[in-house]
Amino acid sequence: MIGSIVIHQALTGYLNANPKEEETLAPLSDLLGLGVDVASRKEFRGHVTAGAVLVNDVHQVLHIHHLALDKWLLPGGHLEVQDETLVQAALRELTEETGVKPTAVDTVCAGPIHIDVHPIPANESKGEPAHQHFDFRFLFRTSSAGVVALQAEEVTDFSWRPVSEIADETLRQRVAAALRP
Repeated sequence: MIGSIVIHQALTGYLNANPKEEETLAPLSDLLGLGVDVASRKEFRGHVTAGAVLVNDVHQVLHIHHLALDKWLLPGGHLEVQDETLVQAALRELTEETGVKPTAVDTVCAGPIHIDVHPIPANESKGEPAHQHFDFRFLFRTSSAGVVALQAEEVTDFSWRPVSEIADETLRQRVAAALRP
């Protein structure tokens, strides 16, 4: 399982590159400072998730339609025991949710391209109160446009969309910049 040290190192590296986001990410920094296990999905003050931004050869980004949230999102999800790194967790989630094989993608940057903080509504069926996700998003490229199998429990559809349709402005700008020759 990914430990707090790995998360803290990834956060520190990200904040060194993006110091203007220190205030936004202060809740995560505070939890890490208290020694909270932010890798655990049972930590409802907030926990870390990993997301994948997958771009194809024509600069389209893979979006999935999330069943429970009824929204178009980027692939991603909770950390699991077998994950050793955050980028590995993002790649695992991409594969689980879309069927895209790890051998069909390349990691563009070693660190996260973005860390998003967003609220998750309460889920009574799972006994989960409303909480926050700190989503470490990683940029991947593929020359394959194939999605083999959607994870039916969570994903109802997929769509390749232009970078301009990434909902988060900061992420959209960073992906566009990373794709410039």
